[in-house]
Amino acid sequence: MFAFLPGLFTGLSLIVAIGAQNAFVIRQGLTRRYVFTVVAICTIIDASLIAVGIGGLGAAIAGLPWLLEVIRWFGVAYLTWFGIKSVISATKNETMDASGVESKSAGKVITTVVAMSLLNPHVYLDTVIFVGGVGNTFGADRWYFAYGAMLASAIWFTGIGYGAKAASRLMAKPVFWKVLDSVIAVIMFALAITLATFKF
Repeated sequence: MFAFLPGLFTGLSLIVAIGAQNAFVIRQGLTRRYVFTVVAICTIIDASLIAVGIGGLGAAIAGLPWLLEVIRWFGVAYLTWFGIKSVISATKNETMDASGVESKSAGKVITTVVAMSLLNPHVYLDTVIFVGGVGNTFGADRWYFAYGAMLASAIWFTGIGYGAKAASRLMAKPVFWKVLDSVIAVIMFALAITLATFKF
């Protein structure tokens, strides 16, 4: 649980953001068409990239403890930066625009969601580099961290996909994102402190 919970919270904090992928999942949820397919694709892609980060980086840094330290402090810096960014976002009047809902064929829906998931460079920074790097600081427990991050993706995509209809009005209110960004900032700063003080 020591590694699983940080993985879960890290995953949730990184994935909860106003972006093209989340907006598309919500829009698809509003149409109630191919929701399971979209949610499954997003979750599988995230889980695969996280696994690549945990497994690949694990092999790369085996016997290179100095690299682990570099990744560790990069993680601290990134978490702190993300927390500051969330604080700034909490001061703005942002909303999730779920307008422009339209029906598409299954093929178009799949193509769109795959493109939005894989053609965004930030997804590789967040999953492969960041989650993989921070996860590897937990040593033998790194896969529990990965499972927590994977579960976060599954929970988030399922929640916004199937809960879009009920939550659309809430997400349209700036106060929703102010509170959410504030919570994310607290989690990011707490994780940064935990990672900085963690003893290997």
